[in-house]
Amino acid sequence: MSEQNMADAEILEKLERMAANSAFTRHNRIDLVSAERDHAVMRMAVHPDSLNARGIVHGGALYAIADNACGHAAHTDGRSYVTQAGTMHFISPVSEGSITAEATLVHRGRRTCLFRVEIRGDSGYLAATGEFTFFCTDPE
Repeated sequence: MSEQNMADAEILEKLERMAANSAFTRHNRIDLVSAERDHAVMRMAVHPDSLNARGIVHGGALYAIADNACGHAAHTDGRSYVTQAGTMHFISPVSEGSITAEATLVHRGRRTCLFRVEIRGDSGYLAATGEFTFFCTDPE
């Protein structure tokens, strides 16, 4: 295995541990589907406790999966990050099945990185989009 592939495998293992060790992601049924350099996909099963009073997925649940997908994508460079800012645009309601968040790098700098995220329902329709900025907490 090449050094790069080994590093990628170690980073993926770290991300899987991050997701598994987070009580918040476990409670909200958010699972890591895939991750590679500057990209991550996460899925959340829709349950009654993720719905708002109108019977659709709560905006906070959509924000949570978006933040997690972007955060996992940020970590694919092997460094540690925290969310600095996030913006969401809610487009179509989801009330059943699952939602998938796909995060893609827009820009990575020395201390910050910006990701775009799309959240889709089971049939592939766009439920929400967003952008998240992350701050690197590793010492220089």
